[in-house]
Amino acid sequence: MTVFPYKEIIETIKKYDTIIVHRHMNPDPDALGSQGGLVELLKSSFPEKKISKAGGPVGDLDFLTTMDEVKDEDYKQALVIVTDTANTPRISDERYQLGSKLIKIDHHPNDDKYGDIQLVNIHASSCSEIIADFYLENQEDLILSKEAARLLYAGIVGDTGRFLYPSTTSHTMNIVAKLMEYGFVPSEINNQMNSISPKVAKLTGYILQNLTISKVGVAKVILTQDILKQFELTDTETASIVSIPGTIEGVLTWGIFVEQPEGHYRCRLRSKGPIINEVAKRHYGGGHPLASGANAKDTKDIDQIVKELTELAEEWLNK
Repeated sequence: MTVFPYKEIIETIKKYDTIIVHRHMNPDPDALGSQGGLVELLKSSFPEKKISKAGGPVGDLDFLTTMDEVKDEDYKQALVIVTDTANTPRISDERYQLGSKLIKIDHHPNDDKYGDIQLVNIHASSCSEIIADFYLENQEDLILSKEAARLLYAGIVGDTGRFLYPSTTSHTMNIVAKLMEYGFVPSEINNQMNSISPKVAKLTGYILQNLTISKVGVAKVILTQDILKQFELTDTETASIVSIPGTIEGVLTWGIFVEQPEGHYRCRLRSKGPIINEVAKRHYGGGHPLASGANAKDTKDIDQIVKELTELAEEWLNK
């Protein structure tokens, strides 16, 4: 049985007057839910402490939370906590290194063991679920507010694909039930998270028309800079369409390859069965067994990734 350092973390938090929480670049709902949820949890519990959120822009997820203004001098003698970030290159705002002590809280495979304390649970549906567990294990010291519950709920909804992904467990649903007791309106969050802009809706049509699907169920679509400009979208705004290929019958694994302004491609990889995170690791990325990200320097690299996904799909189908 794995023993998680819940008590060590709460005792460490008590020792610091300034706490700064970071998350990963290009945040998704779980990044913001776990970061913002933890900050709101700690603010309610320790109103005398200075507790802040640090990181870059949050894009169209600003209805969840926004970042605080954090100065360099704030990091002196500060405790820094990083949520939902598997490796240090993905941490938004490099100043996380300036703090006095560093804690990692995450649910991705712990390949980059950074931080003085690590709370990593790869079996959790989301980092927001871990923050909720952290609260439940320390209820004598912590006060969960309505806003903290709202943010943690949003993070769990985001990373479970609205409870459709295999990472959703009975424990996940128990946590969600407890969070819903705090008075926020779940349907408001669900509607906001389910809403897409007219531009993204048009891109969805493009993806459905241009998606290629192999005989073994490997699907791919490439979004070049020209296509993004045509639809007046940025890479960040394409995150909401990553699940679309998975709604098509016969698709087993898929990749959405988005060209970056510098010329390389960001690769969003997903699967309904075959374990794909090892493929992502071989291509400068990583993530969950069924949901990972990688990088490709050109279309030749994309072809190689698709080839590896095809091999996995063939193995899966021949079991």
